[in-house]
Amino acid sequence: MHMTDRGLLALVRHEGLVPGPYLDVKQVWTFGIGHTAAAGPPDPATMPRGMPADLDAGIREAFRVFRADLAAYEAAVMRAVKVPLAPHEFDALVSFHYNTGGIAKAALTRHLNAGNRVAAADAFLNWRRPASIIPRREAERDLFRHGHYPGGTIPVWSVDRTGRVDFSRPVRRLTEDEALALLRPSPLPKPPVLDPAPDAPTGWLVRLAAFFSTLIQRA
Repeated sequence: MHMTDRGLLALVRHEGLVPGPYLDVKQVWTFGIGHTAAAGPPDPATMPRGMPADLDAGIREAFRVFRADLAAYEAAVMRAVKVPLAPHEFDALVSFHYNTGGIAKAALTRHLNAGNRVAAADAFLNWRRPASIIPRREAERDLFRHGHYPGGTIPVWSVDRTGRVDFSRPVRRLTEDEALALLRPSPLPKPPVLDPAPDAPTGWLVRLAAFFSTLIQRA
């Protein structure tokens, strides 16, 4: 099972997009869309500080890393949850796990596996530290319970060389279509189909067959 397009966009909005390494609220070096060294390479602590010289390339790299990270979080939710899920429920759980890493031990998972979806929804709010995360928990709870997805553009924030993000004004806003294009890996180009060279044996045989066909028709 995979996140829906709307779920992916909701998760990107929750995490925010910073195309350079930054320090999160827990003072952990982070990159792009909530990527930390715990998810695997690259290690944000070793990346060049500040904004990339090519903003477009930095945004593309943030989405590339996010796509690589996401599969592991989706798989962890599938392992932890033993009951069938609606797409919006799965989206909410992956968003929760992407932020907390706690899907395997959370009370909401125990309630869900026991068949109590009401208690599971309420238990999203057990994970409410720091206080600034409460609006996200409420949004994930409402998505799980009612299928309510947020909307709007996705801001891209700037960061200085000390890892401090400037949330006063985004440097860019991505539309949903732009974000979805970046979330979907580009298809590999098809190799060109080359005609046989005139001297190739295949071309010589084709011409010979055509010659004999003409002789037969004239006979």
